[in-house]
Amino acid sequence: MTRNETQETIRNRRSIRGLIGPELSEKEIHSLIELAVLAPAPHHTQPWRFAHISQDKRNSLTIAMGSAWKKDLIRDGVKNDQITKLLQRSSQEIKNAPTLLLGCLVSEGLNQYVDDRRNTAEWGLALHSFGAALENILLAASSMDIGAYWISAPLYAPNEVKESLDLDDDWNPQALIALGRIDPTYIPFKRQGFDLKKYLIFC
Repeated sequence: MTRNETQETIRNRRSIRGLIGPELSEKEIHSLIELAVLAPAPHHTQPWRFAHISQDKRNSLTIAMGSAWKKDLIRDGVKNDQITKLLQRSSQEIKNAPTLLLGCLVSEGLNQYVDDRRNTAEWGLALHSFGAALENILLAASSMDIGAYWISAPLYAPNEVKESLDLDDDWNPQALIALGRIDPTYIPFKRQGFDLKKYLIFC
């Protein structure tokens, strides 16, 4: 891929929520993960873990995450009818995704310090790395004409996700990634224009 092609892939990548089947092939999934794990990581570690979530597991996953989210929404004072709509929409996103991956982080290889400040910073490095791996997947999917978007819900209910999927305790759920063929009738949201001065200064 040329430099211009790389730039165009980045510019053209969009979160595509209009997904249709069939499910991605095992080869396609492998290709995405092979690119994900090329992301930079602290201390030459490999802190990323990914799980392919079958349809058989999705009902228990949505129930577990939905239960945790409902408690938060009630605590936030959200009205019952709105809670119902939010939970239904989230459940349908998870159940209807042709392919669903869960991205996690592990602490293997990270430095351990005697103080919380540096341990928090160390985990921050791992989080940066996961973001890079996630972006690799999204960009690779776009270049393969595969629709994709990420769902942050696992961050808010990590224990429920681990229990419902029977994951190792050291797997820390970060995000779901929904993937599929692009529905030709789906129209992505338009990107807003931006003023570069808002995001960049020269010191």
